[in-house]
Amino acid sequence: MERMAKLLLGKEVNEALNARVRAACGRLKAGGVSPTLAIVRCGERPDDLSYERGALKRAEALGVAVERFLLPEDVSKAELLKTIDGLNANDAIHGVLLFRPLPKHLKADQDEICNRLDPRKDVDGMTDGSSAGVFMGKALGFAPCTPAACMEILDHYGIDCTGRRAVVLGRSLVVGKPAAMMLLGKNATVTVCHTKTKHVAEIAREADILVSAAGVLGSLTKDYVRPGQVVIDVSINWDEAKGIIAGDAVYGEVEPIVEAITPVPGGVGSVTTSILMKHVVEAAGRAAP
Repeated sequence: MERMAKLLLGKEVNEALNARVRAACGRLKAGGVSPTLAIVRCGERPDDLSYERGALKRAEALGVAVERFLLPEDVSKAELLKTIDGLNANDAIHGVLLFRPLPKHLKADQDEICNRLDPRKDVDGMTDGSSAGVFMGKALGFAPCTPAACMEILDHYGIDCTGRRAVVLGRSLVVGKPAAMMLLGKNATVTVCHTKTKHVAEIAREADILVSAAGVLGSLTKDYVRPGQVVIDVSINWDEAKGIIAGDAVYGEVEPIVEAITPVPGGVGSVTTSILMKHVVEAAGRAAP
Protein backbone atom coordinates (compact mmCIF):
# COMPACT_ATOMS: atom_id res chain seq x y z
CA MET A 1 0.00 0.00 0.00
CA GLU A 2 1.38 3.40 -1.03
CA ARG A 3 2.29 5.63 1.90
CA MET A 4 0.46 8.94 2.15
CA ALA A 5 1.39 12.12 4.00
CA LYS A 6 -0.74 13.27 6.90
CA LEU A 7 -3.04 16.02 5.64
CA LEU A 8 -3.02 19.12 7.84
CA LEU A 9 -6.62 20.11 7.21
CA GLY A 10 -7.85 23.63 7.82
CA LYS A 11 -11.32 22.31 8.65
CA GLU A 12 -10.04 20.53 11.77
CA VAL A 13 -8.08 23.60 12.87
CA ASN A 14 -11.10 25.84 12.36
CA GLU A 15 -13.38 23.65 14.44
CA ALA A 16 -11.08 23.86 17.45
CA LEU A 17 -10.16 27.53 16.94
CA ASN A 18 -13.76 28.63 16.39
CA ALA A 19 -14.86 26.94 19.61
CA ARG A 20 -12.25 28.91 21.56
CA VAL A 21 -13.07 32.20 19.83
CA ARG A 22 -16.82 31.72 20.36
CA ALA A 23 -16.25 31.04 24.06
CA ALA A 24 -13.98 34.06 24.48
CA CYS A 25 -16.49 36.24 22.64
CA GLY A 26 -19.24 35.00 24.95
CA ARG A 27 -17.20 35.84 28.06
CA LEU A 28 -16.58 39.39 26.81
CA LYS A 29 -20.26 39.89 26.03
CA ALA A 30 -21.16 38.69 29.52
CA GLY A 31 -18.92 41.47 30.81
CA GLY A 32 -20.61 44.09 28.65
CA VAL A 33 -18.13 44.15 25.75
CA SER A 34 -19.33 43.19 22.25
CA PRO A 35 -16.32 42.43 20.00
CA THR A 36 -16.85 44.45 16.82
CA LEU A 37 -15.07 44.46 13.46
CA ALA A 38 -15.22 47.37 11.03
CA ILE A 39 -14.84 46.52 7.35
CA VAL A 40 -13.66 49.39 5.15
CA ARG A 41 -14.09 48.73 1.43
CA CYS A 42 -13.37 51.15 -1.43
CA GLY A 43 -15.27 50.14 -4.53
CA GLU A 44 -16.54 46.66 -5.39
CA ARG A 45 -13.66 44.43 -6.45
CA PRO A 46 -14.97 40.87 -6.85
CA ASP A 47 -12.26 39.36 -4.63
CA ASP A 48 -13.01 41.93 -1.89
CA LEU A 49 -16.71 41.11 -2.07
CA SER A 50 -15.98 37.39 -1.88
CA TYR A 51 -13.75 37.77 1.18
CA GLU A 52 -16.28 40.10 2.79
CA ARG A 53 -19.06 37.52 2.41
CA GLY A 54 -16.88 34.90 4.06
CA ALA A 55 -15.92 37.26 6.88
CA LEU A 56 -19.54 38.23 7.55
CA LYS A 57 -20.59 34.58 7.67
CA ARG A 58 -17.76 33.63 10.04
CA ALA A 59 -18.36 36.65 12.26
CA GLU A 60 -22.04 35.82 12.62
CA ALA A 61 -21.23 32.21 13.51
CA LEU A 62 -18.80 33.28 16.23
CA GLY A 63 -20.79 36.15 17.70
CA VAL A 64 -18.57 38.97 16.41
CA ALA A 65 -20.45 42.12 15.35
CA VAL A 66 -19.55 43.75 12.02
CA GLU A 67 -20.02 47.30 10.80
CA ARG A 68 -19.33 48.04 7.14
CA PHE A 69 -17.99 51.33 5.83
CA LEU A 70 -18.52 51.22 2.08
CA LEU A 71 -16.77 53.97 0.14
CA PRO A 72 -16.83 54.67 -3.61
CA GLU A 73 -13.91 53.54 -5.74
CA ASP A 74 -13.01 57.19 -6.43
CA VAL A 75 -12.95 58.08 -2.72
CA SER A 76 -10.48 60.84 -1.91
CA LYS A 77 -7.46 60.28 0.29
CA ALA A 78 -8.83 62.85 2.73
CA GLU A 79 -12.18 61.07 3.03
CA LEU A 80 -10.57 57.67 3.57
CA LEU A 81 -8.23 59.07 6.23
CA LYS A 82 -11.23 60.72 7.91
CA THR A 83 -12.97 57.35 8.00
CA ILE A 84 -9.93 55.69 9.57
CA ASP A 85 -9.55 58.50 12.12
CA GLY A 86 -13.19 58.04 13.10
CA LEU A 87 -12.68 54.31 13.63
CA ASN A 88 -9.55 54.95 15.71
CA ALA A 89 -11.59 57.22 17.98
CA ASN A 90 -14.57 54.88 18.26
CA ASP A 91 -14.17 52.73 21.39
CA ALA A 92 -17.00 50.43 20.22
CA ILE A 93 -14.87 49.32 17.24
CA HIS A 94 -12.16 46.86 18.27
CA GLY A 95 -10.74 45.75 14.92
CA VAL A 96 -10.53 47.25 11.44
CA LEU A 97 -10.16 45.39 8.14
CA LEU A 98 -9.20 47.72 5.27
CA PHE A 99 -9.36 45.95 1.94
CA ARG A 100 -6.21 46.24 -0.14
CA PRO A 101 -4.94 46.98 -2.67
CA LEU A 102 -6.53 50.39 -2.54
CA PRO A 103 -7.87 51.97 -5.76
CA LYS A 104 -5.19 52.97 -8.26
CA HIS A 105 -5.34 56.69 -7.53
CA LEU A 106 -4.45 55.96 -3.88
CA LYS A 107 -1.68 53.44 -4.58
CA ALA A 108 1.14 55.95 -4.01
CA ASP A 109 -0.34 56.82 -0.61
CA GLN A 110 -1.24 53.29 0.50
CA ASP A 111 1.56 53.04 3.07
CA GLU A 112 0.58 56.35 4.68
CA ILE A 113 -3.11 55.42 4.67
CA CYS A 114 -2.55 51.99 6.20
CA ASN A 115 -0.34 53.40 8.93
CA ARG A 116 -3.02 55.90 9.91
CA LEU A 117 -4.81 52.99 11.62
CA ASP A 118 -4.16 52.49 15.34
CA PRO A 119 -2.09 49.27 15.57
CA ARG A 120 -4.25 48.17 18.48
CA LYS A 121 -7.13 47.82 15.99
CA ASP A 122 -4.98 46.46 13.16
CA VAL A 123 -6.37 42.91 13.15
CA ASP A 124 -4.97 42.16 9.67
CA GLY A 125 -1.36 43.13 10.45
CA MET A 126 -0.96 45.90 7.87
CA THR A 127 0.66 48.67 9.95
CA ASP A 128 4.31 49.22 10.80
CA GLY A 129 3.31 48.99 14.46
CA SER A 130 1.98 45.47 13.97
CA SER A 131 5.15 44.48 12.11
CA ALA A 132 7.24 45.83 14.97
CA GLY A 133 5.19 43.76 17.38
CA VAL A 134 5.82 40.59 15.38
CA PHE A 135 9.56 41.27 15.18
CA MET A 136 9.84 42.24 18.86
CA GLY A 137 7.51 39.55 20.18
CA LYS A 138 5.24 42.17 21.76
CA ALA A 139 1.46 42.68 21.57
CA LEU A 140 1.68 46.04 19.78
CA GLY A 141 -0.78 44.99 17.08
CA PHE A 142 -1.43 41.72 15.28
CA ALA A 143 0.42 39.49 12.85
CA PRO A 144 -0.94 39.21 9.31
CA CYS A 145 -3.66 36.56 9.25
CA THR A 146 -1.93 34.20 6.80
CA PRO A 147 1.31 33.54 8.74
CA ALA A 148 -0.76 33.46 11.94
CA ALA A 149 -2.86 30.72 10.31
CA CYS A 150 0.35 28.76 9.60
CA MET A 151 1.28 28.91 13.29
CA GLU A 152 -2.24 27.91 14.31
CA ILE A 153 -1.99 24.81 12.11
CA LEU A 154 1.36 23.83 13.61
CA ASP A 155 -0.03 24.29 17.13
CA HIS A 156 -3.23 22.37 16.45
CA TYR A 157 -1.40 19.33 15.11
CA GLY A 158 1.14 19.38 17.93
CA ILE A 159 4.13 20.09 15.70
CA ASP A 160 6.83 21.30 18.07
CA CYS A 161 9.19 23.78 16.43
CA THR A 162 11.73 23.89 19.28
CA GLY A 163 15.21 23.15 18.00
CA ARG A 164 13.96 22.17 14.56
CA ARG A 165 15.15 23.61 11.26
CA ALA A 166 12.57 25.73 9.46
CA VAL A 167 12.93 27.09 5.95
CA VAL A 168 10.64 29.81 4.61
CA LEU A 169 10.45 30.28 0.84
CA GLY A 170 9.58 33.93 0.27
CA ARG A 171 10.37 37.18 2.08
CA SER A 172 7.24 39.29 1.68
CA LEU A 173 6.05 41.47 4.54
CA VAL A 174 2.66 39.79 4.29
CA VAL A 175 3.81 36.19 4.77
CA GLY A 176 7.50 35.32 4.51
CA LYS A 177 9.13 37.72 6.96
CA PRO A 178 6.46 37.52 9.69
CA ALA A 179 6.32 33.72 9.34
CA ALA A 180 10.07 33.57 9.86
CA MET A 181 9.87 35.72 12.99
CA MET A 182 6.95 33.73 14.38
CA LEU A 183 8.88 30.49 13.84
CA LEU A 184 11.83 32.05 15.68
CA GLY A 185 9.40 32.83 18.47
CA LYS A 186 8.63 29.11 18.57
CA ASN A 187 12.36 28.42 19.00
CA ALA A 188 12.97 27.07 15.51
CA THR A 189 16.22 27.74 13.67
CA VAL A 190 15.05 29.65 10.60
CA THR A 191 16.41 30.20 7.10
CA VAL A 192 14.64 32.50 4.64
CA CYS A 193 15.09 31.86 0.92
CA HIS A 194 14.18 34.34 -1.84
CA THR A 195 14.71 35.00 -5.54
CA LYS A 196 18.41 35.78 -5.03
CA THR A 197 19.13 32.70 -2.90
CA LYS A 198 21.42 30.09 -4.45
CA HIS A 199 20.85 26.33 -4.14
CA VAL A 200 17.32 26.78 -2.79
CA ALA A 201 16.32 23.14 -3.32
CA GLU A 202 19.31 21.96 -1.33
CA ILE A 203 18.49 24.32 1.54
CA ALA A 204 14.81 23.35 1.44
CA ARG A 205 15.64 19.66 1.78
CA GLU A 206 17.45 20.39 5.05
CA ALA A 207 14.26 21.74 6.64
CA ASP A 208 12.20 19.89 9.20
CA ILE A 209 9.44 22.43 8.62
CA LEU A 210 9.14 23.94 5.14
CA VAL A 211 6.88 26.95 4.60
CA SER A 212 6.35 27.71 0.92
CA ALA A 213 5.13 31.25 0.27
CA ALA A 214 6.70 31.85 -3.14
CA GLY A 215 3.38 32.33 -4.90
CA VAL A 216 4.59 30.45 -7.97
CA LEU A 217 2.51 27.55 -9.26
CA GLY A 218 4.46 24.29 -9.35
CA SER A 219 7.63 25.82 -7.90
CA LEU A 220 7.87 23.29 -5.05
CA THR A 221 8.84 20.00 -6.68
CA LYS A 222 10.10 16.67 -5.35
CA ASP A 223 13.64 18.08 -5.54
CA TYR A 224 12.85 20.43 -2.64
CA VAL A 225 11.62 17.85 -0.15
CA ARG A 226 12.64 14.72 1.71
CA PRO A 227 10.94 12.14 3.96
CA GLY A 228 10.05 13.37 7.47
CA GLN A 229 9.28 16.96 6.53
CA VAL A 230 6.24 19.04 7.40
CA VAL A 231 5.24 21.21 4.44
CA ILE A 232 3.05 24.28 4.92
CA ASP A 233 1.95 25.38 1.43
CA VAL A 234 0.74 28.94 1.87
CA SER A 235 0.21 30.02 -1.72
CA ILE A 236 -3.05 30.11 -3.61
CA ASN A 237 -2.42 30.03 -7.35
CA TRP A 238 -4.73 29.60 -10.32
CA ASP A 239 -3.75 26.66 -12.52
CA GLU A 240 -4.98 27.80 -15.93
CA ALA A 241 -4.26 24.48 -17.62
CA LYS A 242 -6.28 22.43 -15.13
CA GLY A 243 -8.80 25.11 -14.21
CA ILE A 244 -8.20 24.64 -10.48
CA ILE A 245 -6.72 26.41 -7.47
CA ALA A 246 -3.35 25.00 -6.42
CA GLY A 247 -0.45 25.87 -4.16
CA ASP A 248 3.27 26.11 -4.87
CA ALA A 249 3.69 22.36 -4.45
CA VAL A 250 3.43 19.90 -7.30
CA TYR A 251 1.17 17.94 -5.01
CA GLY A 252 1.39 14.60 -6.78
CA GLU A 253 5.19 14.67 -6.46
CA VAL A 254 5.56 16.16 -2.98
CA GLU A 255 2.77 14.50 -0.98
CA PRO A 256 4.04 10.90 -1.33
CA ILE A 257 7.46 11.92 0.02
CA VAL A 258 6.85 14.18 3.01
CA GLU A 259 5.50 13.38 6.47
CA ALA A 260 2.70 15.98 6.48
CA ILE A 261 1.37 18.69 4.18
CA THR A 262 -1.36 21.32 3.98
CA PRO A 263 -3.60 20.82 0.94
CA VAL A 264 -4.56 23.69 -1.37
CA PRO A 265 -7.41 24.45 -1.17
CA GLY A 266 -8.47 23.35 2.30
CA GLY A 267 -5.33 24.25 4.21
CA VAL A 268 -3.86 27.59 5.30
CA GLY A 269 -6.26 29.80 3.35
CA SER A 270 -9.30 28.28 4.98
CA VAL A 271 -8.03 29.25 8.46
CA THR A 272 -7.33 32.94 7.80
CA THR A 273 -10.88 34.21 8.38
CA SER A 274 -11.05 32.45 11.74
CA ILE A 275 -7.73 34.06 12.65
CA LEU A 276 -9.18 37.46 11.75
CA MET A 277 -12.06 36.90 14.16
CA LYS A 278 -9.66 35.64 16.83
CA HIS A 279 -7.72 38.90 16.49
CA VAL A 280 -10.92 40.98 16.81
CA VAL A 281 -11.84 39.17 20.03
CA GLU A 282 -8.29 39.54 21.36
CA ALA A 283 -8.35 43.26 20.54
CA ALA A 284 -11.65 43.61 22.39
CA GLY A 285 -10.15 41.80 25.36
CA ARG A 286 -7.11 44.06 25.42
CA ALA A 287 -9.32 47.15 25.28
CA ALA A 288 -11.77 45.95 27.94
CA PRO A 289 -11.63 47.86 31.25
